[in-house]
Amino acid sequence: MSLPLSDDDKFHEECGVLGVWNAKDAAALVALGLHALQHRGQEASGIVAMGEGGQFRTHKGLGLVGDIFGDAKVMAGLPGRAAVGHNRYATTGETAIRNVQPLFADFEFGGFAVAHNGNLTNAAQLRRALVRRGCLFQSSTDSEVFVHLIAISLYSTVLDRLIDALKQVQGAYSLVALHNGALIGARDPLGVRPLVLGRVHDGWVLASETCALDIVGADFVRDVEPGEIVVIDDNGVQSVKPFTAAPERFCIFEYIYFARPDSVVEGTPVYDTRKRIGAELARESHVAADLVVPVPDSGVPAAMGYATEAGIPFELGIIRNHYVGRTFIEPTDQIRHLGVKLKHSANRAALEGKRVILVDDSIVRGTTSKKIVEMVRQAGAAEVHMRISSPPTTHSCYYGIDTPDRAHLLAAQNDVEAMAKLIGVDSLAFISLDGLYRALGRPGRNAANPGYCDACFTGDYAIPLTDWPTNEEQRAKQLQVNL
Repeated sequence: MSLPLSDDDKFHEECGVLGVWNAKDAAALVALGLHALQHRGQEASGIVAMGEGGQFRTHKGLGLVGDIFGDAKVMAGLPGRAAVGHNRYATTGETAIRNVQPLFADFEFGGFAVAHNGNLTNAAQLRRALVRRGCLFQSSTDSEVFVHLIAISLYSTVLDRLIDALKQVQGAYSLVALHNGALIGARDPLGVRPLVLGRVHDGWVLASETCALDIVGADFVRDVEPGEIVVIDDNGVQSVKPFTAAPERFCIFEYIYFARPDSVVEGTPVYDTRKRIGAELARESHVAADLVVPVPDSGVPAAMGYATEAGIPFELGIIRNHYVGRTFIEPTDQIRHLGVKLKHSANRAALEGKRVILVDDSIVRGTTSKKIVEMVRQAGAAEVHMRISSPPTTHSCYYGIDTPDRAHLLAAQNDVEAMAKLIGVDSLAFISLDGLYRALGRPGRNAANPGYCDACFTGDYAIPLTDWPTNEEQRAKQLQVNL
């Protein structure tokens, strides 16, 4: 089985985490919240619940949340007033049940479950050191490093052990953890990955996005701050900030693509932000056309903003089939060629004879863009212009987003004119980096203090890539081998 073309040519979401403390049927609330976070990971899902007497129960599976937790018997087997859950998209480690989170371990202080969104950039280095110390890893995911660092810590309290572990890791992370005495949430010092705090009746919720709070009926309280650890127990919420303050670098792609449109991210509604990005894109690169067409679904808000700013009609010229699974048997080259039509179909009545502006959020490999352009032309479009609501993606992400190697990123190997020829459009334009920052309410990008992680556009990696040596380091190592 292989992924459809459109799955292979999109950035894949990082992961989604969620925790509930002091709420009736906590696991059921977690399952609902994971439904809302399904867009952040569709490969696997898991829940660990803590019942009376500190007894932990786990259920995990490969697939979608509804398939894994849709059985009432499964939910009945996860009793308790506290639980944590995780939706997985594999950024490290293969897709296997042993890698499905939350990870659980029995320590001398009792049970401990942890769910992690992001990537650790020194996980391989830490793993080697831990294995030399005798630690036995049960998974191939970088998240298990947390478990072993906590296990070998010499500190006495669970919180101090976790802080000890977090101070040894590098990378981007938001995590939720559950032990007998508390629910804990944490964000990395730069705040690359999101985490929010909510209130549900007498209990508390931690989640990757506010859309998960909405579905469980929780009120948004605040964002967990970069470098902050929140400890939730029966006495309320305690805030701990063990790290030296650092300039924030929240992932800018959350605004462009990853977060659900109805979420509020860092105080800003995502839907409104995407419309502003589209409007800025129109101001920078409008071309004469008859209609604006989004590449669904992620291109819709930006296309709406573009159409309003440009003063031309917005039309659903491409229809998405929402009932396609993630895998498809492709027995022949002919079927493989048609694979993009599994998810997208051209609306000939809207497109025929028209000059069309296609709006999408990004171009990765370019294969899907090329197929969609061909489909729109076959539907009779007179001209096809493509506008992208992000700058050209020229670098890979190492902070929790599954991106191809740089050699496979179309924008890393070609200029805009060459890209336009390769995907077959009459013109192609991306929003400028400064334009993107303007749409986010800033005068432009401040190179000394950008405020966001935009390494996929700039190569400005704010967190050391310890497990990924630079070309110079690789050449030096190879020279040593040759000598």
